[in-house]
Amino acid sequence: MTYALNHPEIREGITRLCTGFPGSYWRQCDRDQAYPAEFVQALTKEGYLGALIPEDYGGLGLTLSAGAAILEEIHRAGGNAAACHAQMYTMGTVLRHGSDEQKAKYLPHIADGSLRLQAFGVTEPTSGTDTTALRTTARRDGDRYIVNGQKIWTSRAEHSDLMLLLARTTPRAQVQKRTDGLSVFLVDMREAAKESLIIRPIRTMMNHATTEVYFDNLEIPVSSLVGEEGKGFRYILSGMNAERILISAECIGDAKWFIRKAADYAGEREVFGRPIGQNQGVQFPIARAYSQMRAAELMVARAVALYEDGHNPGEEANLAKLLSADASWAAAEACLQTHGGFGFAEEYDVERKFREARLYQVAPISTNMVLSYIAEHVLGMPRSY
Repeated sequence: MTYALNHPEIREGITRLCTGFPGSYWRQCDRDQAYPAEFVQALTKEGYLGALIPEDYGGLGLTLSAGAAILEEIHRAGGNAAACHAQMYTMGTVLRHGSDEQKAKYLPHIADGSLRLQAFGVTEPTSGTDTTALRTTARRDGDRYIVNGQKIWTSRAEHSDLMLLLARTTPRAQVQKRTDGLSVFLVDMREAAKESLIIRPIRTMMNHATTEVYFDNLEIPVSSLVGEEGKGFRYILSGMNAERILISAECIGDAKWFIRKAADYAGEREVFGRPIGQNQGVQFPIARAYSQMRAAELMVARAVALYEDGHNPGEEANLAKLLSADASWAAAEACLQTHGGFGFAEEYDVERKFREARLYQVAPISTNMVLSYIAEHVLGMPRSY
């Protein structure tokens, strides 16, 4: 049984919840570049954003497949889980490597919605995907760290109370491996002085609530350190498989939305006295997009199964991300082409979802970087970077 057939009660619950947030709601948020606070609050109230938090800390204690089901159904219903999905995959770093004190202090409040962990501070303007080249530093000074630097594409920072931050604690020149000397911190942004932590929104082609963040002698307590100092890169890396699997589920949901939208429109729209869906030139791209989605869905299911069995499915998680992103983009193309000029009209929601789906060819990891991973780590080819 694939994950797509699991958790029917969760899928039904998400579907019911999403009926309260129709296309008009998402169009208005998109038009105003507004954060969908009401939607996120509804998810939190029903416990879905705390689904992967253990029951001992007030969460539902569910597995990754449940998280994938939640995110897929949000996108299949025409919504966008990007407003809150990071809470699911950043949570793993805290659960696996955080101290008992950190878990007891933060997790119950994240589960009940009184605290939001949405910001993930990793990428920088000068380093991009080359995470080990980041320049943000955290210098130990007695019982505190002093943070200086800049992050970019730190989505939801304006709507988050906590940030999972990756910074260099040992200068790169002083470590043997470039992956050493990086540390993870759970930063309470509510306690940061405004002059020490500056958040600036970045307007993008879709409503993604992303920002750049500046740290100017930001003081954080030593208790903010997650796990051991200098091992942060490994901690972040250990959560990447979960991130890619969850994002893949969103892409599957998008593909299903596009395919259903295109098939329905093709059956209703009449030109030259007959439905356009009667023409094979219209049928074939939609049918091909469906076949791509189904194949990608199987790879997502495989990655989920391996992850939940305790394996480290690097190949499967990366392939799931690649195939599902391609499937959602193919479905988006087919849907827009099927609608013709009406696909560009806001009221059909196709152009909004089209813009949103394009992101996953680039982030959270680009398709080219996935191909590099497969070439090097799966096929044994020489490293390209």
